[in-house]
Amino acid sequence: MNDKKIIIGFVVLTLLILGGGVYILSVTTANPAVVNLAQNAKVSVDQKTHDWGNIPYSGGNVSKTFTIKNTGTDSLKLTNIKTSCACTYAQVIIDGKTSPNFGMHTTSSWVGEVALGKEANLTVVFDPAFHGPSGVGAIERLVSVETNDIQNPKLEFSLKGVVVK
Repeated sequence: MNDKKIIIGFVVLTLLILGGGVYILSVTTANPAVVNLAQNAKVSVDQKTHDWGNIPYSGGNVSKTFTIKNTGTDSLKLTNIKTSCACTYAQVIIDGKTSPNFGMHTTSSWVGEVALGKEANLTVVFDPAFHGPSGVGAIERLVSVETNDIQNPKLEFSLKGVVVK
C-alpha cells in the first residue's frame, strides 16, 4: 500500500514539474513583433554611446537613459529590443507607461508607439557583479531597438566601462 502511494506521489510530482515547465515556456516564449516600415516615421537620437568609466564591482547596478524622439509625421514604433549580454537589461518609458524588461534572451510581441513630436526614454541597466569576481575589466554592451522608420529600421546603442574591484 505504501509503495503505491509513493509511486502515485512520484507520478503526480513529475506531472506538476512538466506542466510547470510547459507553462513557463509558453509565458516567456512569444513571437517577435513585426511592424511595417513607414515612409513618414522618423526617429531622432542625440546620443547612441555612453562611457560609464570605472564601475565598482560591489557598487550596485549602473544605468543610462537615452532619448528617442519621433520627428516624423507618422507614429514611431519601437520593438524587438535586445541586449548583448544577460548582465544587461533595457526598458522603455513612453508617456509614463513602462515596458517590460528586455534582455539578451527576451523575445516579445511588445510594441511601443511614440506619438508625433513625443519622446521615449530607453533606460539600460548593467549589473557589474553578474559575472562574479572574474568579470572585472573592460566591458562593452550593445542594445538594439527596431523601428518602423524606413531610413533607420534598427538603432544600436553602445555602452562601455571598466568593472573594478
